[in-house]
Amino acid sequence: MTSAQSRVVFLTGAAGGIGLAMTEALLAADHRVAAVDRDAKALDRLSARHAKSKDRLHPILADLANAAGCEQAVAAARTRFGAIEAVVNNAGIGMSSVRPDAEARAPGIEELTPEIWDGFMAIFVRAPLILVRAALPDMKSRGFGRIINNTTSYVTMLRVLPYGAAKAALEQASNVLAAEETAIRVWWVDPGDLRTDMHQQAFPGQDISDRPEPASVVPAFTRLIAERLPSGRYRAAHLLAAVR
Repeated sequence: MTSAQSRVVFLTGAAGGIGLAMTEALLAADHRVAAVDRDAKALDRLSARHAKSKDRLHPILADLANAAGCEQAVAAARTRFGAIEAVVNNAGIGMSSVRPDAEARAPGIEELTPEIWDGFMAIFVRAPLILVRAALPDMKSRGFGRIINNTTSYVTMLRVLPYGAAKAALEQASNVLAAEETAIRVWWVDPGDLRTDMHQQAFPGQDISDRPEPASVVPAFTRLIAERLPSGRYRAAHLLAAVR
């Protein structure tokens, strides 16, 4: 049994880091979550941890680096829960995912290859747009549309060129989408520096223990699901200030 305020949320990168914290917060708020991730073991752990919520949690193993994987994930979510009402594009990758033999930190321009560019653009730009395109008819038909694209503070940071360029492209795509699809809400949200495995991998050897835990910023995202703030770019810290 779900409440009248329960929504169907399609969430990528749902089994680790900020995605895992979001999954758990959404379940706690009685939403139904299509939890998409490429890590089968992490999805298994998520399922076991929330066995009592299996009627509201649907783990989906998917490779979002290709269009077919994106479309199959949306179809799986729709088959399980019906119309998708919110899409949260949170999935991310680091250098080790794009090229296993590369250093964790992104290379400078002279070391970049088409393989590296394509890897970052596929996950941070192409996949979110394919997922939104696939779910958009659902959101329009339900009269409740929420798109949240997880962005970053590192768009112009040194030696993260493919990451920063891909995130900048996602921000501009979000901006255009917000202008075109006025019947729904489109937000691109900077969560700030967090204590995640991906952050640690990007800065090997650096002590990041002073960064906040991912769960600390999740109320900013759940606020967007619940409310109808104007489309645009937000920092999680600003959204949290209003929550508090």
